[in-house]
Amino acid sequence: MRQRFDKMHGLGNDFVIFDARAQPVAISPARARAVADRHTGIGCDQLILIEASTVADARMRIWNADGSEVESCGNAARCVTMLIGGTPTIETLGGLLSSAASAGGASVDMGAPRFDWDAVPLAYPMDAAALPLAWDGLDPLIPPVALSVGNPHVVFFVDDIEALDLATIGPVIEHDPVFPERVNVSFATIESPDRIRLRVWERGAGLTLACGTGACATAVAAIRAGRARSGVTVALPGGDLVIDWQPGDAITMTGPARHVFTGELELDAFPT
Repeated sequence: MRQRFDKMHGLGNDFVIFDARAQPVAISPARARAVADRHTGIGCDQLILIEASTVADARMRIWNADGSEVESCGNAARCVTMLIGGTPTIETLGGLLSSAASAGGASVDMGAPRFDWDAVPLAYPMDAAALPLAWDGLDPLIPPVALSVGNPHVVFFVDDIEALDLATIGPVIEHDPVFPERVNVSFATIESPDRIRLRVWERGAGLTLACGTGACATAVAAIRAGRARSGVTVALPGGDLVIDWQPGDAITMTGPARHVFTGELELDAFPT
């Protein structure tokens, strides 16, 4: 059976999107891995399935390139919003999102961040605002911040993000047992209260050109520490996002989304 799909990206974080609101589309971890393969499939960082929802305008399910299903993806939320149009509400495993499409992109209400150790989650109680942990190659005197923005994140503030070998240290931290659901790993350099440079090792996808939830988590951590202010620009390798957040409120992420092409594939040719 031939199945229509849309290829989209947000700042280079790219997606294969299936719209299953009218007719179900069977996705499994193996099928997601096969479609995401850049050599033998279509190729993407995440596979996205849009389904009907009883609590929102649509439900968004997200599989990483390794086949793991995850709770949230900010760049995908902007793409789905742009694809649907208007001001849709979107159900995700990480919570209910509200959004608004605009010319060339979207703004998404990403919900309120969570800071308790068991909300991240961490494996045992500790101060999530200054994790008493260290990894080789990172300054133990600058503790990272852990938080959830619908999915788990750990944020390191460093002097120079380009000086770090993220491809080596990223997977070590992602798979550390202290993070029972694995973790997205962000390394940030604060250039001013209005601008942060960021690189992200994304759980289940590796190094990405952009991570929307990583930008949200980093901005929140910086604002909460008094090192940045709401409306901060987060500069990723793929481009910029603007993050608005005040303590006690929800996070608003604004940035571009791009439709690359529409295609069809023989879905049954991919494993179930």
